[in-house]
Amino acid sequence: MQEFEFEGKTTEEAIEKACKELNRPKEELDIEILEPGSAGIFGIVGTKKAKIKVTLPQEEQEEPTEENDVDFAKKTLQDILSLISTEAEVTAGTEDGKITLNIYGDKSGLLIGRKGKTLDALQFIVNKIVNKSLSRKVQVVVDSENYRQRRRESLIQIALKLGDKAKRIGKPVTTNPLIPRERRIIHLALKDDPQLDTRSRGEGLLKKVLIIPKRS
Repeated sequence: MQEFEFEGKTTEEAIEKACKELNRPKEELDIEILEPGSAGIFGIVGTKKAKIKVTLPQEEQEEPTEENDVDFAKKTLQDILSLISTEAEVTAGTEDGKITLNIYGDKSGLLIGRKGKTLDALQFIVNKIVNKSLSRKVQVVVDSENYRQRRRESLIQIALKLGDKAKRIGKPVTTNPLIPRERRIIHLALKDDPQLDTRSRGEGLLKKVLIIPKRS
């Protein structure tokens, strides 16, 4: 059984709080009065709050399933999109333990923003709402028209071209400023090249990746 405790100036007030917070009528709650409460002397000295313990039926305690988590994340994104008046469809699934949401439809490309900034903002908001509401922590990835996969493939090609250039001229080359996730893609794309080394350089969130040719 799952138990909750509530307080109020009176027992009735504590029960009202329980009904409101648990979104259940009084008849569905198993209520135990722990402290009846006391008004004290003239309502000033010796006052005690009423305290109750509420037990929910077993069926109310079921942990949300992974499928329910995905559905909730999908609805959260759909609700946000409805506020910005865009005709778009959201598909949902799971991959590598993450909830993946992909936006398709008319003008869905506008939700990407410059270098994916709008998409990242949507993803941040959805993660905040979902993780505040669910009983377990999940990671939600929000994409639009498979932008993130296309961006990843583009970054890998950039990394390979810059790596070839660094080896050809024998000098370090740098990428444009990138967010941490994109810098990681550059590092991973070149980590198995025995002729190259990579390092992040700069301050703050946006840093460049320095691609350094190793001396033979």
